[in-house]
Amino acid sequence: QVQLVESGGGSVQAGGSLRLSCAASESIFNFNAMGWYRQAPGKEREMVALTTRGGGTNYADSVKGRFTISRNNAENTVTLQMNSLKPEDTAVYYCNANGTPYNFRYNAWGQGTQVTVSS
Repeated sequence: QVQLVESGGGSVQAGGSLRLSCAASESIFNFNAMGWYRQAPGKEREMVALTTRGGGTNYADSVKGRFTISRNNAENTVTLQMNSLKPEDTAVYYCNANGTPYNFRYNAWGQGTQVTVSS
């Protein structure tokens, strides 16, 4: 099982920026997609942004134009740049590795990092 370690969470005022990083214990090229998800108190976990092996990206409507996901295949890292943060972005953010060429059901999660945005 791949190990995913997130870093970069913290507290920021509305309008500020944070940069989250996810370090994988093996090549992220092994996985069909790498992504960031978040879970706010009392809510279900939701997709924030995804990047595919081929370099494609997908974003939740709520973060389009504010967040940018990027990947570094050489360093096995995935980064989420979050700008113009809003209080509703407050959540625990999780890194995810999903699917392999041999197992489309493969799914691994990091331990999560807290992001708190104050108004």
